[in-house]
Amino acid sequence: MNPIYADLPTTVFETMSALARETGAVNLGQGFPDDPGPLDVRRKAAEAVIEGWNQYPPMMGLPELRGAIAAHYRHWQGLDLDPASEVMVTSGATEALAGALLATVRPGDEVVLFEPMYDAYLPLVRRAGAVPRFVTLQPPHFRLTEEALAAAFTDRTRAVLFNNPLNPTATIFPDEDLELLARFCVRHDAVAICDEVWEHVVFDGHRHRPLIAFPGMRERTIKIGSAGKIFNLTGWKVGFVMAAPEIVKVLGKAHQFLTFTTPPNLQAAVAYGLGKEDSHFEDMRRDFARARDRFTAGLEGLGFRVIPSRGTYFVNIDIGASGETDDVAFCRRLVMDHGVAAIPVSAFYAEGSVRSVVRFCFAKRDETLDAALERLARVNRRAA
Repeated sequence: MNPIYADLPTTVFETMSALARETGAVNLGQGFPDDPGPLDVRRKAAEAVIEGWNQYPPMMGLPELRGAIAAHYRHWQGLDLDPASEVMVTSGATEALAGALLATVRPGDEVVLFEPMYDAYLPLVRRAGAVPRFVTLQPPHFRLTEEALAAAFTDRTRAVLFNNPLNPTATIFPDEDLELLARFCVRHDAVAICDEVWEHVVFDGHRHRPLIAFPGMRERTIKIGSAGKIFNLTGWKVGFVMAAPEIVKVLGKAHQFLTFTTPPNLQAAVAYGLGKEDSHFEDMRRDFARARDRFTAGLEGLGFRVIPSRGTYFVNIDIGASGETDDVAFCRRLVMDHGVAAIPVSAFYAEGSVRSVVRFCFAKRDETLDAALERLARVNRRAA
């Protein structure tokens, strides 16, 4: 068997979710909302199954969806994209990431990764035959620095894989960090594969700035989005890929031999959803921000040191402030002794080099968050 996959351990997400089921714990580990998603978008998908086309759609995506994607990003991020040559639909953002790596890197090329990182990144980079180079971001701010980038980029750097807003830390990188990264990409002639699936789940009046819009990046950026995150329909697996025509042409060939296409009814429903009024997206952010604030206030009231959450479904606590040195042991104690499942952020580092941060998902109903807080109130303060 391929050792890249055969030697992978059981993920911490599987472990914590299994423990939550076994113990009846409140599961704030895996990142998905309690809400079923917008009813009108779901109805469009159901109508399209009954009344629409259910055979192969075009490999690159339904023209109506590609047009809706271009219009949506023109409106929200000021991007000028040609839907016919610069937009592609994939079966989720993870497929888009896999295709982007397979299309852009050759065996022996180096790919810069920023840790903590989504757990799919490293196996996908290795499966493409590339060599990972890590930039290790440190709590509580998780900022990019000139020194860290200079140590990671070399004359063999072919691509960078960059997530903004950042899961798991709920960080939004400021413009000066993005400008710094853009300069390094241009200097080293590197392709930026930008995982921007959380671009709409941002708070406190923030508007997402895509790396593709920065100087020198238009022709070297692969921008990836996700309908699952935009509409809180995480099971739909409809991804968006945007890049210059010469890049999309090759990405399309990688996509052809991965999933080939994506269910047409979901594409039709997403095309409809992307055209919804601004108020829909603003209300969604407001509702998540309210849940974030409610849960954050509860955690702080219990004595936890909370790292500010700027976006995503997540909020983190710094257990190192109270002397804890093992986030895995802390999370296991939480689920086994106190009935709350969380995720140790060391799982998002290649070698677990940071072990002081624990992630909770706040995209839940009030009663779920309140139940978790009630149980967390029993945690020994010295351990928290």
